[in-house]
Amino acid sequence: MRKTLLVAGILFIQQSMAQQKMDPQLLWQLGRVGGEAVMEDGTVLYGVSRYNMADNKSERNLYAVALNGGAARQLTQGAGSESGAQALPGGRIAYNYKGQLWEMDKDGGNAVQKTNVEGGMQNIRISPKGTHILFSNEVKLEKISGTDRYPDLPKSNVQVYTTLNYRHWDTWEDGKYNHVFYATYNAQTGQVGEPVDIMKNELFDCPQMPFGGAEDFIWDPSGASIIYVCKKKHGKDYALSTNTDIYRYTLASGRTENLSEGKTGYDVAPAFDESGRQLLWLSMARDGFEADKNDIILYQADTRKAVNLTKDWDGTVSAARFSADGKSIYFLAVVKGTEQLFEIPLRKPAIRQVTKGPFDVNGFVGQHGNTLVVTRADMNHAAELYTVNLKTGAMQQLSTENNTIYNNLRLSKVEERWTKTTDGKDLLSWIIYPPDFDPAKKYPTLLYCQGGPQSAVSQFYSFRWNFQLMAAQGYIVVAPNRRGMPGHGVKWNEDISKDWGGQPIRDYLAAIDDVSKEPYVDKDRLGAVGASYGGYSVFMLAGVHEKRFKTFIAHDGLFDLRSWYGTTEELWFANWDIGAYWDKANAKVYDQFNPINFVDRWNTPIMIVQGGIDFRVGIEQGLQAFQVAQLKGIKSKLVYFPEENHWVLSAQNAIAWQREFFGWLKETL
Repeated sequence: MRKTLLVAGILFIQQSMAQQKMDPQLLWQLGRVGGEAVMEDGTVLYGVSRYNMADNKSERNLYAVALNGGAARQLTQGAGSESGAQALPGGRIAYNYKGQLWEMDKDGGNAVQKTNVEGGMQNIRISPKGTHILFSNEVKLEKISGTDRYPDLPKSNVQVYTTLNYRHWDTWEDGKYNHVFYATYNAQTGQVGEPVDIMKNELFDCPQMPFGGAEDFIWDPSGASIIYVCKKKHGKDYALSTNTDIYRYTLASGRTENLSEGKTGYDVAPAFDESGRQLLWLSMARDGFEADKNDIILYQADTRKAVNLTKDWDGTVSAARFSADGKSIYFLAVVKGTEQLFEIPLRKPAIRQVTKGPFDVNGFVGQHGNTLVVTRADMNHAAELYTVNLKTGAMQQLSTENNTIYNNLRLSKVEERWTKTTDGKDLLSWIIYPPDFDPAKKYPTLLYCQGGPQSAVSQFYSFRWNFQLMAAQGYIVVAPNRRGMPGHGVKWNEDISKDWGGQPIRDYLAAIDDVSKEPYVDKDRLGAVGASYGGYSVFMLAGVHEKRFKTFIAHDGLFDLRSWYGTTEELWFANWDIGAYWDKANAKVYDQFNPINFVDRWNTPIMIVQGGIDFRVGIEQGLQAFQVAQLKGIKSKLVYFPEENHWVLSAQNAIAWQREFFGWLKETL
């Protein structure tokens, strides 16, 4: 009898766990998986970041798993974050920890700090022959602060600028620039020679600001030269241009040459084949257009000729790498609401889609034989490592860091839905249903408005705008691939520029109107939510929705295009998509597509979220919108995060954000 009760109790616990739904605390318990490298024997190295909510910080450790699967081994456990894993001869692993180079055995044993460079190093890489070390560091080149300019005024905190760009993303310029260094390296002793700044006194950055990293500079396979990405513009020219180039620095001569000379847009993400005879990079053609079609450039080192391999392909590339034998290039691209793996055989450049399915292949890790290791996510699962059979496209999950949580969750049903737009086009929307969805019931429904504005609504997994979490709270989520998103052809992607409040907004209304025809959608309980351009969309919808929506949430949205143009930092984006407000050619944008011009029609509850150090969409945007709502007597709330930028990165702030988000929906919807 006691045994029967015990078995029944175990079954009850298992059933109870299986009934669990995603909540904000559980979301932040998930490990955030990122690939590192694949070793010669097939061992796959990856990192996992986990957040400590009490300490309000994260820690990242390195793991290893066999290519054919099995239990993963945790290799590092030190406080802090380990990254930049690199396989060394003899099976040892090099990695970055607290600004220094460390080494350990393949099982994580015998870890030892190899370098002791004063001030530390960033983005560390050992050369292919192990004789040199490559890294980046900040260099102080300009006097900006009061203490720099006036040593006799040690308590002055003035900042003095004579040109743009005086701030970027969430940081005021302080006269420091990221530069690339190399030095001799003794693999036995860890001794590092005198570092050489390959950019000397240039007032330029590599890695690129604000998001560049180790991918911005690489060794060539011989170790004789360094390839790096840089936008060699300063001041106002920097703020107005996207023209980065690919540079080669030769160690023996100290000479630098521009490999992408004549290409005027973004040139980024250089990668060699193993021989070093072929180099690829990603390239956009038009200066100032940060969301231009992204193509693969193939550069032959011997002939110095560059060829655009994807010029005639009606899509845009997000990442690319050579196959192990150098005979093909694999690349990632968004197609119809998913991100997939593609191949270009170099002897006959006919593009082949390798993977297909309702998921995003969103990162490369490495190749071993006929197997490629990638990261993959979908709207119900955070990223994990997967293997891809390069012949068949078959995929197998490799890392299982979050399986324990997901195996005990009731997942959402995710469907694609196609709607005819007002101009007769086919519009894809992802529909995410509550885990316990019952078509006989009616559900409150959220229209999700994506930012970017030219970012994809694919099968991504966000730790803030998380559709699984929204659906688990009882909401149907409608996420349209409106005009301006990649994956539906280049023209669709470009059509949003200088038409922000036109067809894209009509696309949103077409999508929500179509879904609202379903009997399970409560048409009296519709909400619209979004951030950045999505926040702009919410502000626009608030003035033109004609009583469709019962509530709104706008996060870091553009409310007044004039004041936004006067305070945002990356002016190339503002110029391409909006244009200067004093130019009469842009009058339609500032008249018909400016949310502030429609506040006379505002009549719906709205919550406004604003980051205090968001320099992309300045604080005045959220404050103006809240003040209007308050003065008009509209139920409204301002949620202000003084130390958050365009995103919410702090763990505890993220939980507060979720509580305010769902609290507002519960109160108003």
